[in-house]
Amino acid sequence: MKFLPLIRRAMSRRILPSLCIPLALLTMTDNAQAACSPLLNHTFQQLQDKSPQPMCQYQGKVVLVVNTASYCGFTRQYDGLEKLYANLKSKGLVVVGFPSNNFGNQEPGTEKEIADFCRLTYGVQFPMMSKTEVVGPGTHPFFQELAKTTGDKPQWNFHKYLIDRSGRKVTSFSSRVEPNAPELTSAINRLLAEQP
Repeated sequence: MKFLPLIRRAMSRRILPSLCIPLALLTMTDNAQAACSPLLNHTFQQLQDKSPQPMCQYQGKVVLVVNTASYCGFTRQYDGLEKLYANLKSKGLVVVGFPSNNFGNQEPGTEKEIADFCRLTYGVQFPMMSKTEVVGPGTHPFFQELAKTTGDKPQWNFHKYLIDRSGRKVTSFSSRVEPNAPELTSAINRLLAEQP
């Protein structure tokens, strides 16, 4: 309502079109921030082009967060994660990968090298964020919150956190839990069946 006098003035001066888009964007941004759970209220850079990716864009979806690495015994899980994403994204699942060099120096490459490896070797289409610290003194606040919420921090690459549609409930799965493991797939399907 505080914009009403401004809009009336703009209409009389025929500058309304130039104001409408910025005002609409402000309103959408405010609404998105208001609806976003505190857990998802973080922004990362996309691996491929460094564009900002707010985790709030996934509010209302079931989110599987995975810390990844290119030179790990669990790297083959990229294949299963991509299949999971391809099969369930239309139902509301999003897999989000976070390359991390925290364990055994198994993700030493540049972000371009990581992006190329994921795309060319495993055909990864799910969102991948820039390299992220998931444990230790430089742990990103998002991963600090995930660990605090579940009481479980990653012990190795390909640790998984499953976040419900509300962005409030989180379940932790160890690296040894494969993407097609019944305990993970049943948890995902249970959350997908819940309405936001």
